[in-house]
Amino acid sequence: MNLDELLQGLFPSGHDVRVEGAIASGTGRLPGLEVAVLGAVGGAEVGVAEALRLAAGVLRVVRDHPGRPLLFPVDTRGQRMARREEMLGLNGALAHLAECVELARQRGHRTLGLVHGEAVSGGVLPLGFMADEVHAVPGARPAVMNLRAMARVTKIPLPRLEELSRASAVLTPGLESFVATGAIASVWQAPLDAALAAALARPGGPDRRMALGAARGGRTLAQRVAARVEEEGT
Repeated sequence: MNLDELLQGLFPSGHDVRVEGAIASGTGRLPGLEVAVLGAVGGAEVGVAEALRLAAGVLRVVRDHPGRPLLFPVDTRGQRMARREEMLGLNGALAHLAECVELARQRGHRTLGLVHGEAVSGGVLPLGFMADEVHAVPGARPAVMNLRAMARVTKIPLPRLEELSRASAVLTPGLESFVATGAIASVWQAPLDAALAAALARPGGPDRRMALGAARGGRTLAQRVAARVEEEGT
């Protein structure tokens, strides 16, 4: 689903979202509520400049519109893989962006990520997947790392990873696997404005991703391990 179609479905009452380069920003209108919209779109890669623009956008909403919900549309191929970006401190810029989203949460802003295209690695983690909840629309294509790249990094033979991926959603890219692990809470169907309004009406609370993953059978150990660590820490 392209961005125009997404925005029309989310905000039939209108919006002023504009795209400049890789960044979409603006405001969408629901009955009785305005929603700040900010995200990396168009399959863009997120580099230092984009990360800092997104961070500045979050901070402007916190400063100028206290408590306004934030919606992060997601369509990105990941962080920009270039020596120049690494030398400029891309890791620090992405960390700064994540900290800005956490600041918004602490100041009472509801935050929602919505994957409508690609959602890969460092391009989505510090913004869209930092949100209170992450949702998707049909056709979304989330992924962390393909199995060939994973084999190179982990030194686990590719055939073994392929075998493991057939039994574990954690290792498998794609929307179905991300839903199974709880990383994506739900897939929104039309009418999208009703789905958005319902999500924003839910009060914020403890992160539910581990519990969702356990209930859906896609992430069977995380919740138990975290509980055991917490018990032993006390």
